[in-house]
Amino acid sequence: MKSKKITYIKKNIVAVFSVAIFFILQSCEEDITEANRRKSNLHFPSRIIYNADILQKDSGFVKIKFKAPILEEYEFIDTPYIEAKKGLYLEFFNKKNPKIPGTLKAKYAKFIEKKEFYEVKGNVKVVNHEGQTFVMESIYWDKKNRQMHTKDTVFISDKEGNIFVAAHGMVAKDDFSEYIFYDNSGEINPKEMTK
Repeated sequence: MKSKKITYIKKNIVAVFSVAIFFILQSCEEDITEANRRKSNLHFPSRIIYNADILQKDSGFVKIKFKAPILEEYEFIDTPYIEAKKGLYLEFFNKKNPKIPGTLKAKYAKFIEKKEFYEVKGNVKVVNHEGQTFVMESIYWDKKNRQMHTKDTVFISDKEGNIFVAAHGMVAKDDFSEYIFYDNSGEINPKEMTK
C-alpha cells in the first residue's frame, strides 16, 4: 500500500513538472514572438511620398531632378534609409553643358544618407552627357567619393554605333565622364575608323 502511494505521488510530481515546463516554454515562446512583433513594428515607413518630383540645387544651379512613383522613408531603425520600390527616373546636370542632362532609370533604388551610399537595381539604364548609354542590372554610388561601381555585365553604346561589353563590371566617376571597364570587348563602327 505504501509503495502504491509513493508511485502515485511520483506520477503526480512528474505531471506537475510537465505542466510547469510546458507553461515555461510557452511563455518563453510568447516573449520571443512579442519581441519580434515589437521589432517589426519599428520597420515601417515614417513618411511616404507619392509621385515624388524632387529638385536639388547648388548655388542656384540645378544639379539633380528626381522622379519616383513612390518614396518610402524608414527612419526609426539603426540605419535609416529611403526606398523607391516602384522605380525612379533621375536627371543629373553638368555645369559645362547644363542643357543636356545625363539620365538614370531603374526599377528600384535604396538611399542610405548617413553612409552617403545609394543602390540602384533592375534594368538600370544610364545615359551620360556625351550620349553614351550604359545598361546593367545594378549599380552602386558612393556619393562621398563620387564613384559609381558594379560587378554586373555592362553594355555600353554610343551615338556612332560602337558597342562595348564590360563582362565583369566597371568603376566610373559619378557623372560617367570617366570610367574603367573590366574584361571588355566590343564592336567599333568602321565608318568612324576612317575619319
